Amino acid sequence: MGRYVYTVQDSRGDTTTGALDAGDENEAISSLQNKGFFILSIQADKAGAKGASKVFGGGGGVSGRDLVFFGEQLATLLNGGVPLVRALSLLGEHSESPGLKAAVGQITKDVASGASLHKAMERHPKIFDSLWISLVQAGEMGGQLPKALKQIGSYLSSQEELKGKVITALAYPGVLFIISMSVLVFFIVKIVPTFADIFKSFDLKLPAITQLIIFISNALVHNLMMILIGIAGVVFTLKGYLATEAGQFGKARFMFSIPFFGDFLKNIQVERLLTTLCTLIESGVSILNAITVLEGVFTSNKIFEAALRGVKSDVATGKSISAAFKKTGVFPPLVVEMMWMGEESGKLPDILSTLSVFYREQVDQFIRRFTAIIDPIMVVFIGGIVGVIVLSIFMPIFQLSQLGGGGG
Repeated sequence: MGRYVYTVQDSRGDTTTGALDAGDENEAISSLQNKGFFILSIQADKAGAKGASKVFGGGGGVSGRDLVFFGEQLATLLNGGVPLVRALSLLGEHSESPGLKAAVGQITKDVASGASLHKAMERHPKIFDSLWISLVQAGEMGGQLPKALKQIGSYLSSQEELKGKVITALAYPGVLFIISMSVLVFFIVKIVPTFADIFKSFDLKLPAITQLIIFISNALVHNLMMILIGIAGVVFTLKGYLATEAGQFGKARFMFSIPFFGDFLKNIQVERLLTTLCTLIESGVSILNAITVLEGVFTSNKIFEAALRGVKSDVATGKSISAAFKKTGVFPPLVVEMMWMGEESGKLPDILSTLSVFYREQVDQFIRRFTAIIDPIMVVFIGGIVGVIVLSIFMPIFQLSQLGGGGG
């Protein structure tokens, strides 16, 4: 027997977190489903984590692009008249991802045994999250499964594209900074001490900048182990703090308050929220269930997660979605006002789609500007540091040359 922690949603849309004992994860899932719960997440405790990984065919290692391909190809096969079980079997056989291959194989067996696709996917929460389950369920109930799968593929593709742009924009300056800092540390640790010994043998009165560079060099050379231990201690402490709820809130607040980058990071989250919400509503998912899914999407951002929890509570009591979003004070006024217009006109999905495009353009514009200005900034920054170090070395050398000329 093992203990499994779960988060489920009942027929009224209320979310509950708890734990139960079961022989394996399949038994735990069956027990919750038999009680009428919609499973948002389930995982074994630390003692049973290894077993859970086996039940779900490894779980990890399934990339976003693998899921995009799976969703789009499954939709194409279904539109072409291929039966669902045969389509799943074909995709499972040709999948290059071991985790996805194992999961789809089990899903194929479950569907062939009479289970609905979304119920079969629920047994693999590490691969198919609540967003997948909700959209597939809506597609099955409305007889529009291929359309729902196309929407999933389109959504995942847009998110992967945005993530790729951000990574590409940050990768070059990040690599350049790391390499430059490594070279500078090598220069300070290996080269500067040699010149320091030379200057010391001539008993020169060194310029202040040279004394500072030599001091930094000595500190690195003679206290390197203590510095590394100190850095490790800070990292360990910070990691422990971030593991707490207060740490997660602090992390989110810090990210949104970073000069120059704060608004950019918040716009990424807002665009993701709008795109996800629009996709869910267009697929026929109820507002309450859509917001519940959004909670799961934003578990890594406690500010948004807490705000969405408040929105769900207010919407459940009859408040309009725009009023519920406004009450949180978290989301931009433009989003709230446009949501209100969408509700009043009955075109909320269209408004959400327009808003998501707007925020995506804001993100793209920032990336283009950042990419254009980061190169000269990095050149000036690194060049300035190198210039200071070189100047600190050559100033005493120039003094030595003057002493040599005067002696002649």
